[in-house]
Amino acid sequence: MFSALDVSTSALVAQRIRLNAISSNLANMSTTRNERGEPEAYQPRFVVFQTDHDLTTSGGGKGVKVRSVEFDTSPPRMKFQPGHPDANPQGYVAYPNIDLTTEFVDALEATRAYEANIGVIEVTNNLGQQTLRILA
Repeated sequence: MFSALDVSTSALVAQRIRLNAISSNLANMSTTRNERGEPEAYQPRFVVFQTDHDLTTSGGGKGVKVRSVEFDTSPPRMKFQPGHPDANPQGYVAYPNIDLTTEFVDALEATRAYEANIGVIEVTNNLGQQTLRILA
């Protein structure tokens, strides 16, 4: 039973990190400067998962963990705004290449996966309680 809880907990942690990356992307959709204050578009982040073999259960279940948080290397979206303080000599401003629809769909998927794992934890907890009632 604890193995099932461990697997679901590992998924909760991984999906939380994924949601943090998505929220960071959404919050920085219009960011045109880096941390040093230089004109440079924010680089969107995405999370890469991998199987967590440390959580392998006797039934064959495996956990998940975050392998890395990667940066999107696609070129920035260029928008013609000659009056903008971050415009290049041609009058274009580099904005992050973030698609709002894609980010929302990813957030919805991560939220549903999070909810599903909460459901698994609740069912596992109920099974444990029923087992204790039968044994008592």
